[in-house]
Amino acid sequence: MRPIIPRALQKIGKLTPEQVQGLLFSMCTDIDRLETVLDSLAEGILVCDTEHNLILANKHVDRLLPLSRRGEDPLRVWTVVRDDRVADFLEQALLSGDRVRDREFETGTTGTGRLLSINIFPLVKDYQVKGSLIYVDDITEKRKSESRMRRIENLASLTTLAAGVAHEIKNPLGSISIHIQLLQKAFAKNEELYFKSHPEDRPDPNFSGEKGPTGYFQVFHKYMEVINEEIERLNRIVVDFLFAVRPMTLNLRGGDFNVFLKELLEFTGHELTRAGVKTVFEPDGDLPFLDFDERIMKQAMLNLVQNAMAAMENGGTLTITTKRKDNEAVISVCDTGTGIPEKNLSKIFEPYFTTKEQGSGLGLTLVFKIIREHQGEITVDTREGEGTCFIITLPIPQKERRLLPAGENAAFTDARAFAAGGASGQPFSGTGFLPAEEP
Repeated sequence: MRPIIPRALQKIGKLTPEQVQGLLFSMCTDIDRLETVLDSLAEGILVCDTEHNLILANKHVDRLLPLSRRGEDPLRVWTVVRDDRVADFLEQALLSGDRVRDREFETGTTGTGRLLSINIFPLVKDYQVKGSLIYVDDITEKRKSESRMRRIENLASLTTLAAGVAHEIKNPLGSISIHIQLLQKAFAKNEELYFKSHPEDRPDPNFSGEKGPTGYFQVFHKYMEVINEEIERLNRIVVDFLFAVRPMTLNLRGGDFNVFLKELLEFTGHELTRAGVKTVFEPDGDLPFLDFDERIMKQAMLNLVQNAMAAMENGGTLTITTKRKDNEAVISVCDTGTGIPEKNLSKIFEPYFTTKEQGSGLGLTLVFKIIREHQGEITVDTREGEGTCFIITLPIPQKERRLLPAGENAAFTDARAFAAGGASGQPFSGTGFLPAEEP
């Protein structure tokens, strides 16, 4: 409030009606200006008195944190907020008189999951607390941006490690694998020679669990199979690691993504059926061709399908949809599995994070990198116990040249012709520089 107004109010008895009217008009203008400022803020503002009654709320807070309809009687602010968790938090914080900074809440009251940050400050004037100010900010995009930057930084840090570590592991693995194969061949030859000289010890094909030399041979083969499986598993981890950190060269070609997904589901159909998973494919018939590397994109989509199967141990439904949204294609891969716990949600795209006993923790990291290399984005929407949706957005190539329509071209010709023949004052036809016939 401007200093002149309190002084004028002290002398209001001496003011003329015109001066009182001017004073009221000035106060209304100030109040209207302050309300406009509050309503123009992108953050939500709630103001409470010393009894925690809501006395002021700007327009944006209703979009972030919907409030119930209010009458003329003052109401405690927590009775007005429709989100129960936020209401309980406000009641506890305001009654305790605590100052709160950056308390985060997930809310879905606006139809989509949003992340809100709530701050509570005391309203102080002349060293006295006059009420409370509740500041509500939507930090969804900020957190997503931070998460994306963290993933990019993690991928960058992996690149510096790749050259040394990957080759130091891959080369000995190759050597071990070769010598294991040589050892198996030598042992098989020795086994053959032994049974030629001891035909009585030859194993009975109808009986397992042989003792003596036959039993030792069987144990040897069993152990060698385990070694080969572990070598193969380590090799896959190294290959995935190299793929995750090396610069990717894409062979982009325009293609029908709906056909690509249909063929992918046919390829995995037997495995999905055996796992008790029903597939639903909902393609958008208006989806234009996209530029993508089919071989590399297939690896990303297979990872998502296999993750969905792993999340639905007792079967379920895998739904894949495509949709055009403005200049982007939106691909959703949704399952009805166990969902992802909230504590793990921010880590799922990070290298080496896995909840599987046999997982390398690089599967979703590779998916993230592949989508990013295609100039796309990938996000996740999940509810624990209900399922998970991975949402991929890919750019739609803008290859159309904007040509001047025939009508506009004709109009341009007319204008140019008129400019050229304007001195004579004769009208010209739109087909050339010929005088138009008189009607």
